[in-house]
Amino acid sequence: MAHYNSCRILQPRLTLFGVQKEVSGLRLNRPVQNGFEFRDWPVVKYLADKKDFDINEIHWEYIPEYIHDEFELREARIMNSWLFAKGESLFKNERGYASTYREGALYGRCLVLSSGFFEWRHIPVIGKRGKPLAQTEKIPYYITLKSKPEYFFMAGVSRIWTNHTRSQSADSFAIVTTEANQLMSLVNNEKKRMPVIFNEDLALKWLTSNLSENEIYHLANYKYDTKDMIAWPVEKGFINKSNPDEEFQYDNLPAL
Repeated sequence: MAHYNSCRILQPRLTLFGVQKEVSGLRLNRPVQNGFEFRDWPVVKYLADKKDFDINEIHWEYIPEYIHDEFELREARIMNSWLFAKGESLFKNERGYASTYREGALYGRCLVLSSGFFEWRHIPVIGKRGKPLAQTEKIPYYITLKSKPEYFFMAGVSRIWTNHTRSQSADSFAIVTTEANQLMSLVNNEKKRMPVIFNEDLALKWLTSNLSENEIYHLANYKYDTKDMIAWPVEKGFINKSNPDEEFQYDNLPAL
């Protein structure tokens, strides 16, 4: 998955599942944010004691409990990335051991607010003889829902991380990903992954239901319908643009 997300929500109130929420204190207008900046992102969580929802900005990077302080975290980032959690591996990793994300899948399911996200398509470079070369050119695309809503829901898993050196705690999360649908397999044509995107009914189920591991697993591998998504190319320097999602025309770019 690419590490760039977008969130453009301007009004001071949001209506989630029929409940209106005050969000004036949150920074929800973010044309683009790089996950590797390790900054906070707006996330919806269920408050079991209040039977209500809360929207907060929490740390985009699911930090495991075996990381004891910020010094260990910086070292661990050299070899690890916890921005995304594979839906297939929420409970067991590839070796069959308990997954880093198991706690979050069972007890910290959340919804990540998004207006759209960015991904790279790898296009073969054509040589002087008119044949494709081994090297590829990376073309960035912006992906959103065809209805172009102000926001939609991505599945997330979260946990409270404690910095033992400072005796401080913070909420952290990762976006859940699954195998790409037809559209995303053409855009993200190298890794063929996509975020798990929910309609409102599935979002509510993910957030509030007392789900079994099997039910969580199936929701965590839900593929949003290709016909309800749209993607278009954007400029390579999109992250520095005032309108990063503006369509850009490339010469000889094959259609999706």
